[in-house]
Amino acid sequence: MRRKICWTSSLGIIALIFMFTVTRHAHAQEVKPSYANMAPLEQYLMSDRSAEIALARSAAPESISKDADVMVLGRHGYETAAKGTNGFVCLVWRSWAGPIDDPDFWNPNPRSPVCLNPAAARFNVPLTEKRTELILAGRSKEQMFTDIDAAFSKKQFPVLESGAMCYMLSKQGHLNNQPGPWHPHLMFFVPLTEDKTWGAGSPGSPVVGAFVDTVERHTVFLVPVAKWSDGTPDVPAPH
Repeated sequence: MRRKICWTSSLGIIALIFMFTVTRHAHAQEVKPSYANMAPLEQYLMSDRSAEIALARSAAPESISKDADVMVLGRHGYETAAKGTNGFVCLVWRSWAGPIDDPDFWNPNPRSPVCLNPAAARFNVPLTEKRTELILAGRSKEQMFTDIDAAFSKKQFPVLESGAMCYMLSKQGHLNNQPGPWHPHLMFFVPLTEDKTWGAGSPGSPVVGAFVDTVERHTVFLVPVAKWSDGTPDVPAPH
């Protein structure tokens, strides 16, 4: 596996379908992917540009997202649709933002709004653009990850800075074919480290999960929060 996942079971979140859950990854090699190949590009695009901008901004509270850059996916990759002033970048990830063993890697339906702080944007936006460039050029997911790995080896991506994080607080986002979004949460990007260094997955820890990405040379820690970007409370799903 390219990503090692650690989750706490005490929060009862395994039943939730999320891009980075244990359920999906622990059985990734046992489950036949629902989407074996890339669908026509039109299925990944949003026809209403203003709707994609609004969806991207919904990843973070308005006080942050209203002054952020916004990127949207076009036929030739991500492009800036609105310029901001605070250094944040909001966009909507598509399915190929996931790991190589994700059964939904080619699923055209996911729309995952994310708003990256300046440190995270400087690292993650070039990575997202490169992934998308390779996918739109017709590379297979295996070829894409090989190319990304080679680019990191050649130091072609910016160095991950201290303090990199992002908001994923959108009520409108959906990460697969299941109805509704996952919990609102923050993600913290750090250089490669073990999940235990943050206590990820430990009973009672608010850091519910971590994935260690050896290809992209970083670890991400996930911390659910109580409210969506519009200020309404998250309602936990029944166990």
